[in-house]
Amino acid sequence: LSPQITFYEERNFQGRSYECMSDCPDMSSYLSRCHSCRVERGCFMVYDRTNYMGNQYFMRRGEYADYMSMMGMSDNIRSCRMIPMHRGSYRMKIYERENFGGQSYELMDDCDSVMDRYRMSNCMSCNVMDGHWLMYEQPHYRGRMMYMRPGEYRNFMNMGGSGMRFMSMRRITDSCY
Repeated sequence: LSPQITFYEERNFQGRSYECMSDCPDMSSYLSRCHSCRVERGCFMVYDRTNYMGNQYFMRRGEYADYMSMMGMSDNIRSCRMIPMHRGSYRMKIYERENFGGQSYELMDDCDSVMDRYRMSNCMSCNVMDGHWLMYEQPHYRGRMMYMRPGEYRNFMNMGGSGMRFMSMRRITDSCY
């Protein structure tokens, strides 16, 4: 069964709806706003701007009758990305500065504070070798987040995260589904 999320214009799953089973870079032609959603299967990242830009929110299986106000989100969800299930190891190298500069450390598990664990006050770039990760602006998995799939991320500033630095990271594992 493939992943599925349904967005609704009104609270409590009312009004026009749009069902999505994969990535959608621009939902604005389907819905003018979004106040609730239901994740039937899988996990998704939703974004408040088109083309997977802007603030990001992680959605796992469940019902969100009024998730906009609950999560402090705006009502203009404009794109969503399906997070594929990953089987295997998790590996990511984080760097203190952009373009893979400064101190670096390799992670294979969750890190609730790069400051406490590595005495690193900044994380400005990374290379995700294996797995899918969520990176958080504040320690202990709080604040704004960013979804990272395998690849090189030379400068978080260029990714719509102006002024963002990441202070904690979490693997998206089977338990998220």
